[in-house]
Amino acid sequence: MSHTVTTWHLEQTSRDALSPAAEPPAEQGVRIVRSEVPAPEFSRFLYTAVGGDVLWTDRLGWSYAQWVEHLAQPGTETWVAYERGTPAGFIELQAQPEGAVEIVYFGLLPAFRGRRIGGHLLGYGTARAWDLAERWPARPETKRVWLHTCSDDGPYARANYERRGFRLFRTEVTEEPAAEVPGPWPGAGPVPATAS
Repeated sequence: MSHTVTTWHLEQTSRDALSPAAEPPAEQGVRIVRSEVPAPEFSRFLYTAVGGDVLWTDRLGWSYAQWVEHLAQPGTETWVAYERGTPAGFIELQAQPEGAVEIVYFGLLPAFRGRRIGGHLLGYGTARAWDLAERWPARPETKRVWLHTCSDDGPYARANYERRGFRLFRTEVTEEPAAEVPGPWPGAGPVPATAS
């Protein structure tokens, strides 16, 4: 059994295209921090916690050594959004040839979706893609930031990218094998919010 997946490729070719989102209210205590020490355990946690309900499966089989190698690549960065000290989501950037930077992964843990964090994190992370060469002097200045999202991702993903100034440059439609949503563990999902 299979299902149809539409993949949209989007890009910015000018720093001026970026349209940042408003920051979440101060009482949410949201901050965004670069994870500067490569930690495969933490990166795998973010990957499974964010992507478990939207069929992120390509890295599930990676060994510890593969995570180390990936995270150690010059120009690869992970920026993490925290809400009151709890990881809420992340954006992973990867420098590529000729001044391109790919947003390889971006998303929020299910319990943090709809809390005005996603647009802010995406805008902040995209700005970090544009100034990546300032932190990696051997890299050329960023000329293009790009990504892809698909119909398996969250229902608001593409619209969020477009609101931040990304423009569609290619669409692909493929048939993918049907797969169970892996989740970080069976039955995982959002939990009801508790009073603060």
